[in-house]
Amino acid sequence: MEHTETYDAVPLVPREVLFGNPDRVAPALSPDGTRIGYIAPDDGVLNVWVGPRDGSAAPRPVTRDRDRGIRTFRFCHDDRHLVYLQDVGGDENWVLFSVDLATGEERRLTPADAKVQAQLIGRSRWHPHELLVGLNDRDPRLHDVHRLDLRTGQLTLVEENPGYVAWEVDSDLVVRGAVTYRPDGTELIALRDDDSGQFRPFREIAHEDTTGTGIVSFTRDGRALLMISSVDANASRLVRVDLDTGEERVLAADDTYDVSGVLLHPETLEAQAAVFARDRREYVVLDETVRGDLDLLHAHRDAELTVDRTERGDRLWLVSHARPDGPVEYAVYDRGTGDVARLFVHKEALTRYVLAPTEPYEFTARDGLTVHGYVTFPVGVPRRGLPTVVHVHGGPWARDTWGFDPQVQWFANRGYAVVQVDFRGSTGYGKAFVNAGDKQWGAAMQDDVSDAAAYAVGQGWADPERIAISGGSYGGYAALAGVTFTPDLYRCAIDVCGPSNLLTLIASLPDYWQPAITLFHKRMGDPATDEAMLKDRSPLNHADEIRVPVLVAQGANDPRVKQAEAEQIVQALRAGGIDHEYLLFEDEGHGLAKPQNRERFFAAAEPFLARHLGGRVE
Repeated sequence: MEHTETYDAVPLVPREVLFGNPDRVAPALSPDGTRIGYIAPDDGVLNVWVGPRDGSAAPRPVTRDRDRGIRTFRFCHDDRHLVYLQDVGGDENWVLFSVDLATGEERRLTPADAKVQAQLIGRSRWHPHELLVGLNDRDPRLHDVHRLDLRTGQLTLVEENPGYVAWEVDSDLVVRGAVTYRPDGTELIALRDDDSGQFRPFREIAHEDTTGTGIVSFTRDGRALLMISSVDANASRLVRVDLDTGEERVLAADDTYDVSGVLLHPETLEAQAAVFARDRREYVVLDETVRGDLDLLHAHRDAELTVDRTERGDRLWLVSHARPDGPVEYAVYDRGTGDVARLFVHKEALTRYVLAPTEPYEFTARDGLTVHGYVTFPVGVPRRGLPTVVHVHGGPWARDTWGFDPQVQWFANRGYAVVQVDFRGSTGYGKAFVNAGDKQWGAAMQDDVSDAAAYAVGQGWADPERIAISGGSYGGYAALAGVTFTPDLYRCAIDVCGPSNLLTLIASLPDYWQPAITLFHKRMGDPATDEAMLKDRSPLNHADEIRVPVLVAQGANDPRVKQAEAEQIVQALRAGGIDHEYLLFEDEGHGLAKPQNRERFFAAAEPFLARHLGGRVE
């Protein structure tokens, strides 16, 4: 189907502005407050830059990556080092590196082995020269705990892993607990007994509560812990457990929405505020000493607030404000003076363009369940009969939020209404909602996506003849499921790193996911007992139903959704004579990290959508 209408209400935002490298992003203050670091391009590749916070000298790059770029780093509490993780080609076998900020020396701290993955488990202001690092070098399924001395680079084994999924560590970098799963889906949290040193059962969490329950932190004195827990409630509450008496006290709760974050006092590690992700993020103050700070920061800008309190004096907070219709703004907030000093936005060029606002909506699914989502309309045109993209989030145990999303802005700027939907199984809306997604891949979860499209049509927003479905990871699966299980609903589909066969997906998960395989069996289906269902819910097995064009993109090194997931659906499309495009990225994993690869993908996706829905092309 060809469409030639034009939409010129606002200037076209170049793809490079939306999907190229940010100018500067992910800033952090050093614990002593003297330095500021951030990630920015150096010769076109993202690296870590550091400079004096007072601006007395220009920031300079302190890392020298020339391939994939660095995406996360942490200042160390010794006020001398920073650390970062990097993989090769997107394989997610992370290697930990350090940079000595005094000498500039860069050091690899963990093995550069294609089969070994490092995890940063613990760091503490009270033990500034040490880190706890997980390595699966002994058994690829299990991460043992090692103590790392930043001064020497020496690794010392602390705990050998007998089968745990995760470790619980206190502020003295002592391994205090561990988490494992039983075959029936029960999560067992064990804590170390002070007398015997052995792990003893602390909480048995039924499957229905596993997604919404876990330890946040031990308090500094080690005698209590903070948990997010949905036990005996629908939505996850913030609770404090006294480890001496066993008393459990609810600090913050909502009937519908889960606690999604906690603001901790940097010295006592007690809770000072809880964050609820409703349609917008909402802070609930638990300690009046921070109420004035949070009120001031919310008044600074109508945007989603994030607070980073790494400066150990707790006078300086690094804050970000994010809105859908503009770049993310970063600032340093001085609690002493009340000054919010703007640092930068993540991409200055975005300020020169008109971006689209995003609005929450909700609808009633076909079985009566209330489902939430977000809709974004092209600027300057009536909200009627628009070509529409249903854009499905990954996970699936995640959710969409209100904030800047370059892909959503790209769709809207090209003339499409964008419908995002937090289908059942999405997190944040309580355990009844997330558990309603159990074993519903391609069934009720997909029905929610279809019902969101129908809702957009019913509201008059969407032209029913011009709806596309797109997504990455689980969203890619949903795109393939959409054009196989509801072949008349969509005019085209875009699948990025999406599984096409649920049986081969489960069989090929990384080794280090095996201790948690029970979760996949409970949430998706167990091949031992649900083989027929998993076959039926696999788009590959219904590829003969596809009647519309499909764009497939895949990273060759993806450890989660292997290349075969894309190859087999592409082969089926080819055999069925279905119009399709296939983009294989040899140097990518689960998603597209390199800007040149993002440009290649969106340069193909843009005319693909325009041919079938009628939007604009750069």
